[in-house]
Amino acid sequence: MRKLLLLLSVIIVGIVFTGRLLYLQVYNATSTDLYKDNAIRKVFDYPKRGFVYDRNGKLLVSNQPSYDVMVIPREVKPLDTLEFCNLLKIDKPTFIKKFTKANRYSPRLPYVFVSHLSKEDYAILQEKMRKYEGFYIQKRSLRKYETTIGANVLGDIGEVNDRNIKNDNYYQSGDLIGKAGVEASYESTLRGQKGIKFIQKDRFNRNLGPYQDGIHDTLPEAGKDIKITIDADLQAYGELLMTNKRGGIIAIDPKSGEILALVSGPSYDPNILVGRDRSKNFTKLYNDSIANPTFDRGLQAQYAPGSPFKVINALIGLQEGVVTTSEQFTCRMGYYYNGRKLHGCHSHRSPVNMNLGIYESCNAYFVNVYRRILEKYPTSAEGMDVWSNHAKSFGLGDYLGYDLVVGRKGRIPDSKFYDKWYGKNRWSSTFMTSNAIGQGEVEATPIQLANMVAAIANRGYFITPHIIKSIEDETIDEKYTTPRYTTIDRKHFEPVVEGMYDVFNKGTAENLQVEGIEICGKTGTAENYAKIDGVKTQLTDHSIFVAFAPKDNPKIAIAVFVENGYWGSRFAGKISTLMIEQYLNGSISRTDLEKWILTHSLENEYAKQYSGEPFKINRETQLQIVPAPNKNDINATPKTNLEKQQIQATPIHVNEAN
Repeated sequence: MRKLLLLLSVIIVGIVFTGRLLYLQVYNATSTDLYKDNAIRKVFDYPKRGFVYDRNGKLLVSNQPSYDVMVIPREVKPLDTLEFCNLLKIDKPTFIKKFTKANRYSPRLPYVFVSHLSKEDYAILQEKMRKYEGFYIQKRSLRKYETTIGANVLGDIGEVNDRNIKNDNYYQSGDLIGKAGVEASYESTLRGQKGIKFIQKDRFNRNLGPYQDGIHDTLPEAGKDIKITIDADLQAYGELLMTNKRGGIIAIDPKSGEILALVSGPSYDPNILVGRDRSKNFTKLYNDSIANPTFDRGLQAQYAPGSPFKVINALIGLQEGVVTTSEQFTCRMGYYYNGRKLHGCHSHRSPVNMNLGIYESCNAYFVNVYRRILEKYPTSAEGMDVWSNHAKSFGLGDYLGYDLVVGRKGRIPDSKFYDKWYGKNRWSSTFMTSNAIGQGEVEATPIQLANMVAAIANRGYFITPHIIKSIEDETIDEKYTTPRYTTIDRKHFEPVVEGMYDVFNKGTAENLQVEGIEICGKTGTAENYAKIDGVKTQLTDHSIFVAFAPKDNPKIAIAVFVENGYWGSRFAGKISTLMIEQYLNGSISRTDLEKWILTHSLENEYAKQYSGEPFKINRETQLQIVPAPNKNDINATPKTNLEKQQIQATPIHVNEAN
C-alpha cells in the first residue's frame, strides 16, 4: 500500500510539474507576460503608414524613412558622453535631461532618446552604435507631404502622450499618432499594425537570438491607403484666394455630401510639422494669437450667419402657412415697431414680396415673416420651439456628425434658452427679431452654412458632410450615404431657389454673374465687434456668401466667410463665384474678379485691432493693394508669420446684420 501511495505521489507531482512547464512554455509565453519579461528584449517593427490621395487620385501624403535613437536605461554602460552628444547634435545638459526622463518612464523599457535622425546622421551613427551599450537605432516611417496645401485637412502626426497610451495599449512611449485632420480621424486605418520580435537575453544582457525560434514574432501590417473627397486643385485655388485674408471656405457636392474644399485662412505648409523641428514650429503656430493659423475657421469659427439665414425663415414661413410667395410687406428703409426703428434696411422698392425680399435682402420683410411664425401659436415659447426645430433640421445648431475631429455646435435658440434669459412667459417675438436676419442669438459655422445651402440645392435633404471617399478594400460608414430630410416640404423650395437665382440675376450679386452658369446665392454682411483693452469696439463688417450651382442638378454648394470683409458681395461673393467657376469649368473667365481678389489684402484691417488706428466709416478707402500671387502654382498658399508677437484680442458676440 505504501509503495502504491508513493507511486501515486510521484505521478501526481510529475503531472503538476509537467502542467506547470506547459503553462510556462506554451500558454504563458503567448500572454501579455511575455511583454513584461525582463529576460526578453522586445523590438517593434513599425508598418508603412497608409497613403492619402485626393478625389482624383493625386498623391497628397506618403512616407519617408525616419530613424530614432532608443535607450533602455538599465542596460546603459559608461560611455564617452561628449562624443555621443556630438554625434546626436545635442549638448550634455540635454543628454542628462533625456536620460533622466527615460529612466523615470521605465529603467527596463525602450524609450525614444532622439527622434527623427536624418539619413546622413543615421549613416554616421550606425557605424558607432556598438560602442554605446543600451542604445540602439529603430527605423520607422515619417510622413512626407507631397503638397503645401490643406494643412488643416491633412493634419499631422506627433508623439503619443500619456492619455493616448492609457486609452489604447497599442501605443508605447515614442510612438507616433495622428494629431489633427485626416491623420487623426482615420488614425486606426492609416497606422496599420506593428510587428514585434522577441529576443532572448542571457544574464549579462547579451542577445542570444530569437526567443523560442521566433514562433511568437509577428510581421507588421501596412496601413490602408485612403482617398479623400478634397479636390486638390480647388483646395489650392481657395487657399490662393484667401491670401492675406482670414476666414473659411467650405465647398460640398450636394448630391453626395462630399467636401470638395475645406479652406481655413491663414494656412501654413504642413511640411513644417514633420521631423525634429515639429515641436518648435507647432509651438510658434499655436502661440500666434493674432492670426490663429491652427484654428480651423471652416469647422470651428462660430459667426452670426447674417442674411443667408433669411432663406431659412422664408422656408419656415411657407411650411407654417403664415405667408405666401405673393404677399407683400412695406419697407420704409427698415422695420418699425411702435414707431421705433428696430432694424435698418438699404434702399429698394416697396412693398416687398418673397422674391424681392430674397434678392434685395430686405430686413423688414423677414422680420415680419419671423414674427408671424412665432405668433401663430398660443404662446411665443411654442412658436419659438417650432421655429427652432425647423431650423435645426437643416443641420444648424448641432454637430453635423462629419468625420473630422474638430467642430463647434453653432446655436439655434429655443424657448428654454430665452426662459433662462428673461424668465418663463416674460418674453415675446419682439424680443429677438434679430434672429429673423441671421443675427441675435443665431450662430453657425461655415460648414453648417454650406450644408444648409446644400439642403436647399437638393430641395429638402442633405447627406452628412464627410471627408472620406474610399478606404482600401473597405466600405465607408453608411451614414455618409444616407439622406437626411428637413422638415420643409419639397414644394416650398422652388420659390426660394428662384429668389436665390435672382440674387445673381438682378439682385445684390448681379455684378458676379458668370456666363453659362446659373448660380443661386445669397449675400450677407454681419457687424463685427471685439473687446480691445476691455472695451467693446466695432470693427469692419464680416463678408458672407452662400451659393450653389447649377440651379438645376447642382454639383457644388459653397459657403464663404471673410472676416472684416466689408459686405457680402465684396470679398466673399467674388471668392464664391471664382470657386464655382473653377470647379465647374476648370478655368476662370471672370479674370477681373480674380485679379481684384488676388491684389486686395485685409491685413491692414486686422492690424487696426492692435495698432490703435481708427476704423473709418468710409471703409472703401481702407483696402491694402498687394502684388498678385502666382495662381498657376498649384501649391501656392498663404504662409503664416511664425514670429508675430503674441497680442491678445478676445472676440465677442456679433450683434447686427445688414
